Amino acid sequence: MYLSKLNLDQKLIHSSRNAAKLIADDVQKFIDEHTTTSTERTIARLLGVDGVDEIDKPLPNVLVDNIKEGGGLERGIAYWLGNAIIQTKDSPQEIAEKVARGELDITRLPAANEVTIKETIYKIAEEKVEKIKNNRQKREELIDTLGEGKKPYLYVIVATGNIYEDIEQAKSAARQGADVIAVIRTTGQSLLDYVPYGPTTEGFGGTYATQENFKLMRKALDQVGEEVGRYIRLCNYCSGLCMPEIAAMGALERLDMMLNDALYGILFRDINMQRTLIDQYFSRVINGYAGIIINTGEDNYLTTDDAVEAAHTVLASQFINEQFALKAGIPEEQMGLGHAFEMDPELENGFLYELAQAQMAREIFPNAPLKYMPPTKYMTGNIFKGHIQDALFNLVAIMTNQGIQLLGMLTEAIHTPHLHDRYLSIENAKYIFNNVKDLGNEISFKDGGIIQSRAHTVLKNAEELLNEIAEKGLLSTIEQGRFGGVKRQRTGGKGLEGVAKKDSGYFNPFIQLMVGGGK
Repeated sequence: MYLSKLNLDQKLIHSSRNAAKLIADDVQKFIDEHTTTSTERTIARLLGVDGVDEIDKPLPNVLVDNIKEGGGLERGIAYWLGNAIIQTKDSPQEIAEKVARGELDITRLPAANEVTIKETIYKIAEEKVEKIKNNRQKREELIDTLGEGKKPYLYVIVATGNIYEDIEQAKSAARQGADVIAVIRTTGQSLLDYVPYGPTTEGFGGTYATQENFKLMRKALDQVGEEVGRYIRLCNYCSGLCMPEIAAMGALERLDMMLNDALYGILFRDINMQRTLIDQYFSRVINGYAGIIINTGEDNYLTTDDAVEAAHTVLASQFINEQFALKAGIPEEQMGLGHAFEMDPELENGFLYELAQAQMAREIFPNAPLKYMPPTKYMTGNIFKGHIQDALFNLVAIMTNQGIQLLGMLTEAIHTPHLHDRYLSIENAKYIFNNVKDLGNEISFKDGGIIQSRAHTVLKNAEELLNEIAEKGLLSTIEQGRFGGVKRQRTGGKGLEGVAKKDSGYFNPFIQLMVGGGK
């Protein structure tokens, strides 16, 4: 437990956490009663279905479209696949290929005994879950053998659009000192209702998230990790219309971190809130079991709202994300709750306010590897000032013991970073993290001073907002635009047509096998 420097009101923290639990409980009731096309495609993938048909349509989409057209989505793909395995004696992959060729409609086969169907599917599911468990153990073994960087982890991005070029940039970044490589996804992939297949060499603003790309990058980082003598973590993005599918792909290919936040998709990609909240739960169950650290997207609120005025919405969202994560079996040690250094640099005492926000998050979520995001909104073409802004951001991080530091780039407002820009950013962070390593342990904050007063105000406002949300419901609050200044409707956005209410015979074997983190 961190010794409090802010003298935060523990009653307000308890009230906030309790309100967030009520909010999550209310949403979870809805989640438990519904499924989605993407959740069902994920189950198909985890049961071994992969590849594409003759027009490059992914076979999980082919299968789930088949049961949806046959009126069977409410029963779930596990039931229909299990029944088809019994009736045809084929594997899930062979069944998907037959459906793709038009040789089989799995909703029209004779119905086997439901108990037998479940037993058939659970046997396959247990084998697939064991593979994910082995990946988790492999990660732990490599960290024990090689070691890894100290926290805050130095987190940098590659975003060329070409996985093979990404690999070269990632290796270079690891040699320069990076601990985490995030492969940025191509612009717009959140809005695709399928996952592309195979390695990709063209993307805009990033590279497609595909299972083959995950496999290629994982292999490359393992190789460079052996070379530099420390484990290099791999991060990607499971958000948008295929959130749980990408989580499953990441678990199968031993990714270490995943951007994973339904509110981000709702507010900034206009994904339907019902669809993505259901998908978020299953994606987090998978991430929890796989030992993957989730990163949440609260930092994005401050790009569309004012970082001073809206600071309490960041804290409120962190409380809510904590509760959603716990429901999915994710321990605190895997909750990379997000926040950002985004106040106007012209603000008097802005550094003190930023320090208050970061210290408050650390004290309220003591075991979470907090993910701290760099200044972006107020970066300009002045690379010298930008480098100083990033230095202050790094200073706050080491003073408040952040866990994951997404390094700012001095050329943020100009272009995708060059290799030498990344080198300068890593050098900046390493210099500061080493030079003031124990500064946070050496200082305390003035009682009733600017830093303490700021933290108290933000916590009080967050507690009031959370109790208001608990009373009105999360979906209504989003409709009112209380997060990021963005309003969304519960029946609006993309993907609502993929939501279905479960019927009495529905089952998902992976929820039962995975919840609890596999410990």
